[in-house]
Amino acid sequence: MIDMRLMGLDVGDATIGVAVSDELGWMAHGICTIRRKSLNEDMKQLKDIIEGKNVGKIIIGLPKNMNNTMGERCRKSIEFGEIIKDFFPGIEIILWDERLTTAAAQRTLLEADVSRKNRKKVIDKIAAIFILQGYMDAQKNS
Repeated sequence: MIDMRLMGLDVGDATIGVAVSDELGWMAHGICTIRRKSLNEDMKQLKDIIEGKNVGKIIIGLPKNMNNTMGERCRKSIEFGEIIKDFFPGIEIILWDERLTTAAAQRTLLEADVSRKNRKKVIDKIAAIFILQGYMDAQKNS
């Protein structure tokens, strides 16, 4: 059994999708979607989850372009990772290539026949699950 859980984040301008691993580090579970208000409020909400779920490592989605280049969205994710390092110095931060996770999350919700209104509420949390699960699966296979 692992002592610390992993957290996956899908960072956007308006929201942050949050997922956390189970105690064994096998499965990612969606926790919430944080509606961004201010940096301090965002960090307070993350701190509550980190402490409540005993998180030791954070996986942040890095939305690279399909040609492997990094655009504005990547820069913002990298900056957010640096901010998290400052707020939570004891936690390891991993940037994880998340190409197509939002598309996969959207497809999953469409297949589940979730309404457009409800998809909008959970898409970031589902994307965070895909980011974290992708990272955990890659670790198992390496």
